[in-house]
Amino acid sequence: MGETAELVRLSAWVHGRVQGVGFRWWTRSRALELGLTGHATNARDGRVHVVAEGPRDDCARLLGLLRSGDTPGRVTLVVESWDPVRGDLTGFEER
Repeated sequence: MGETAELVRLSAWVHGRVQGVGFRWWTRSRALELGLTGHATNARDGRVHVVAEGPRDDCARLLGLLRSGDTPGRVTLVVESWDPVRGDLTGFEER
C-alpha cells in the first residue's frame, strides 16, 4: 500500500504490584516482539515507567498488553501519554 506508519513515543506509568515480579522482563519481551525500542524502569514509588518508540499501532498494542491482565504481578492502573518520536533509543532495556 505504500503508506508509512506514524512513529510515536509512548510513555506509560504502570501502577500496582509490578516490581520484583518479572514485569520489566515481560514488558521488554513483548516490546521486542513488536519491534519497539525503549525501556522499562522501576520508579522509587513502586511504579514501572515504560517508554517505547515505534509505529503508533505497535505502541498501542504494547499499551493494550500492559492493561490486559496477563502481566506478571498485578496492574491496577496505566497512565499513558503520547509524544512525537525522538529517535534517541536503541534496543529495549530493563532499568
